Amino acid sequence: MIQIKKRNLVIIVIIAALLGGMITYAGVTFIPGQNIRISKEDYNAYKTIINRYAKVEALYQTLNKYYYKDLDQDKLIEGMCYGLFEGTGDPYTNYMSKEEYDNFMIKTTGKLEGIGVTVGANTDGYIVVVSTVKGSPAEGVGIKSGDLIIAVDDVSYKGSQLDTAVANMRGTAGSKVKVTYLREGKRIDANLTRASITLDSVFAKTLDNNIGYIYISNFETGTAADFKKELNAFEVKGVDGLVIDLRNNGGGVVESGVEVADLLLDEGVLAYTEGKSQERAYMNTKEGKTNLPYVLLINGGTASTSEILSAGIKDNKGGKIVGTKSFGKGVIQSMAPLKDGDAVKITIAQYFSPKGKVIQGVGVKPDYVVELPENSKVDTQLNKAIELLTQK
Repeated sequence: MIQIKKRNLVIIVIIAALLGGMITYAGVTFIPGQNIRISKEDYNAYKTIINRYAKVEALYQTLNKYYYKDLDQDKLIEGMCYGLFEGTGDPYTNYMSKEEYDNFMIKTTGKLEGIGVTVGANTDGYIVVVSTVKGSPAEGVGIKSGDLIIAVDDVSYKGSQLDTAVANMRGTAGSKVKVTYLREGKRIDANLTRASITLDSVFAKTLDNNIGYIYISNFETGTAADFKKELNAFEVKGVDGLVIDLRNNGGGVVESGVEVADLLLDEGVLAYTEGKSQERAYMNTKEGKTNLPYVLLINGGTASTSEILSAGIKDNKGGKIVGTKSFGKGVIQSMAPLKDGDAVKITIAQYFSPKGKVIQGVGVKPDYVVELPENSKVDTQLNKAIELLTQK
């Protein structure tokens, strides 16, 4: 006697009825109309499962029956997995095959070599350039914030394939890569030579009018310590104010952003996270901040950690914000490898400002919206920040 799990038996019978014919499972043929008794409790338990998967199974059977060639069954199942995650509409929630996951892990845990670009995904399903690293191959060929990357080495990618595209743009310094992108609807091919990317995340100088200036390009492990060193130097020097430039800062280590915020705000909430299965968790700053007045500069390339910092400072009225609306990346992902070597990456929570404002897909709006015309020789945003700091 063949033993069949009750769950499989129920689904098989329903699928057979949907297909309008008989179906064979484990050597037993089931015919629509067969009387197979199950309890009401079991029926209710499996009804949701049946409704959810019967259509998929019916399509699977139909495709195998009528497609003009033999199909790779493993590829069909893999396609279902990709489609399930893509159905979330979230470009940061992905299914990865074993090969993609292995490639992703190798290229994201090694030293940083590639073209020097930070990317995200927009609501139209495109991979969008958030920022480029100064002196990088990407900057050298003219790639800039707002460009839409559509292919790497002639392989097309969508926003839902963000991680795979990033992994393939990275590679050994000296190797070649072709990146195709759109700018104002025009398709542009760029041939780049990958390089070792140096991320000096903090740069400081003194401006006219005795104003200090600190540029943070991204948030790395040592960024907060470097920022504190430059901040202390300006405090000792006795500058009248400070401009903190977060423009084209694509984010990075969240903890570093919190440490920087701790130098700029007194005790309070910087941001909090919350998800459907994640309890609310707060990121707090401690008492003790700089006495220097400061202004933050942000733009469309300001993303992730730099947005958390900006939103927290805005809600806590720590300093004025000048520029244009930030990118709008404020979600948290969790990566989970599967038994067969595949992996899933799922957005499990999102960041909120202290007042509960959403960052994801919205961004942070400056207190003073100031555009910076392309190829302008005058930094209108920096000039506005200096004006605010020198007003009597």
